[in-house]
Amino acid sequence: MPLQDPHAWVEDLARRHEAGLRRFLRTRVRNDADIPDLVQEVFLRLLRIPSVATVRTPEAYIFTIARHVAIEYGLKRSGGASQVELDAVLAESGDLEQLDPALEVSAQQCVEALDDALLELSPKVQATFLFHRRDGLTIEQTSARLGISRPMAKKYLVKALVHFRKRLKEAE
Repeated sequence: MPLQDPHAWVEDLARRHEAGLRRFLRTRVRNDADIPDLVQEVFLRLLRIPSVATVRTPEAYIFTIARHVAIEYGLKRSGGASQVELDAVLAESGDLEQLDPALEVSAQQCVEALDDALLELSPKVQATFLFHRRDGLTIEQTSARLGISRPMAKKYLVKALVHFRKRLKEAE
């Protein structure tokens, strides 16, 4: 259960997840010098949450915020869409989802199928996939964390990806 004091809650999250957050962002931005600023932005956004008690899964929430921060960073760096244009696109996509419930159901079914597929994998294959794709660890870091060889970590990762591809084709 999250702490009621937002500052203490964010400090606790920072202590537990900052290293993983840095790895996650490192895989998404080109300039390592910007990572401390992006991490700080993630935690500042956490401090803006009106009620921390509403966050059920803080880890997922942090990485969702980090993904949004990285996307915004990429747009700014590439001279991409302005915030106004981005807001308009997001508003349109929100309207489209409301207009097409079949699309929303289809997306939910796809997520559920991938969730089920993840659970079908052995624990080592699951861990390899999650460490590499979710946490942003390299193959070397993943193999060290799991105590397996680098080639075995690659094999597990490929096994997971092949399994997901197979399950998605079955779902079509």
